[in-house]
Amino acid sequence: MDAAHIRNFSIIAHIDHGKTTLSDRLLHRTGTIATRDMEAQLLDSMDLERERGITIKAHPVTMLYQARNGEMYELNLIDTPGHVDFAYEVSRSLSACEGALLVVDAAQGVEAQTVANYHLASKQNLEIIPVINKIDLPHANIAQAKQQLEEVLAVPSELAIPCSAKEGIGIDDILEAIVARVPPPKPTGQGSLQALAFDSFFDTYKGVVTHVRVFNGELKAGQQVKLLHSGKNVEVKEVGSFNPKPYTRDRLEVGETGYFTANIKSAQEVKMGDTITDARNPSPVLPGFKEVHPMVFSGIYPINTADYEHLKSSMAKLQLNDSAFAYSAETSVALGFGFRCGFLGLLHMEIVQERLRREYDMDIIATYPSVVYHVTLTDGTHKEVDNPAFMPDVTYIEKIEEPMVKAFVICPNENIGDMMALISEKRGAVDHTETLDAKRVMLTSLLPLNEILIDFHDRIKSLTRGFGSMDYEPADYQESDMVKLDMLVNAEPMDAFSCIVHRTKAEGRGRTLAEKLKEVIPRQQFQVKIQAAIGGKIVASETVSAFRKDVTAKCYGGDVSRKRKLLEKQKEGKKRMKSIGNVNIPQEAFIEVLKA
Repeated sequence: MDAAHIRNFSIIAHIDHGKTTLSDRLLHRTGTIATRDMEAQLLDSMDLERERGITIKAHPVTMLYQARNGEMYELNLIDTPGHVDFAYEVSRSLSACEGALLVVDAAQGVEAQTVANYHLASKQNLEIIPVINKIDLPHANIAQAKQQLEEVLAVPSELAIPCSAKEGIGIDDILEAIVARVPPPKPTGQGSLQALAFDSFFDTYKGVVTHVRVFNGELKAGQQVKLLHSGKNVEVKEVGSFNPKPYTRDRLEVGETGYFTANIKSAQEVKMGDTITDARNPSPVLPGFKEVHPMVFSGIYPINTADYEHLKSSMAKLQLNDSAFAYSAETSVALGFGFRCGFLGLLHMEIVQERLRREYDMDIIATYPSVVYHVTLTDGTHKEVDNPAFMPDVTYIEKIEEPMVKAFVICPNENIGDMMALISEKRGAVDHTETLDAKRVMLTSLLPLNEILIDFHDRIKSLTRGFGSMDYEPADYQESDMVKLDMLVNAEPMDAFSCIVHRTKAEGRGRTLAEKLKEVIPRQQFQVKIQAAIGGKIVASETVSAFRKDVTAKCYGGDVSRKRKLLEKQKEGKKRMKSIGNVNIPQEAFIEVLKA
């Protein structure tokens, strides 16, 4: 189709504002999906996405729409995730579009992620069409949503289209607005093919399937193309689009999105954001999206050590589908061979682990999540530490800097006190507050990343009864009094449980871990000491009492000194056993503690 009749757009919104329902309705209205094939969350192909009601992967789909002016248009939609941990997916999708539908829930108004995604789209200079969804709800407040669009995002409220994706109200107006307002794609003016690879997945039969947006020239089967990042020349075997299942086409022309397969077998050869060009007459590189750096690190180990190779190949396939995920091999005394993995956030980490379990049938265990610290040594050298095992000895450390994040928390007015208390409990400071409307405020604060890893988001939701929302972006590093907390069992350090924490929180964390370990370590013939230590200082201690054989059972009557003699003899034996005895901690105990 000629470029004047093509429109590329994506749908962006806060999590749970109805993006996926709206994309379902657009697919149905344009006849891409027959009524008998319709089902809820059609583009969410993973079981995990359906179960949790969240979008994890961006999904491209091509629709044909006959506008009111009688002309036929090709609409290429990319449905995007809403959660903060998947902002990278969103930025990749936006780089392949000219416009975006910004969906706002009429009942909840503008939330933290709405603001973040709006700024992402503005940076790419996209045409933004505001859509107020869920107007059929009894507590919908359209006037307030329009007012927030103007005050928070500076978007003219008269441009907003009211709709209900569930009931199918206003869908035609949205399609007409896409045709009228989203600019058609323009060729870059280069002499040959230029296409942007924005996603990919691994197919057992076809190898690597790469999602592309063609900016210049055309892409067709049999063509020799060059991947500029790896410098590799490959022959295109098949090109096609999605509706939403893949179907083959003769060619992809300027402005169209789709996929291509070639003889690419390895995950490392295709880099996200890479430019695909003609092998004989290469064009310059397209501006791709920025490299993403993992924020949270955790060790992932196979429960059965024989599964190590299987886990390695599973991770390579998963990385192809999720380029924000990074991993490298590591070993642990307690857990054997495994991988140090980097994630964008805690939800991302949870999803990756769940996908490894389900899609690749892996039994895995993950260590406590940590972040990257910058350590300056006394000799002036700098070191990056993402694993407590590599933390240098305290005598060589000049200072430790921890990563900070700028967090935007939106909450109802009556919860400001609770939010400020939570932020200060997490060692954060509120920078300033903004009033969004009569009921809500936005707190901008600076927090250490490792404090918001575990339960920050959940605590916000519980304190505000579900009305609060948050978004964060990386800030700079800041010097902090961080210490390495070691767990010792019978004076032997257990590397799987060690972590880097702030000095003020070390004692509480050590006590919790020691109590948990006391529950799961099986009793021995001798007393087992469990200790939490910072360097040489013990901050928490628990004891697993010994099994005791009744050595005095054979004494019936007689002098008390005889009993005492037997007990003394037993005590000597226990002492000797303790000095040479090893405590074998079963795998289940590690799993229990790490789960907790």
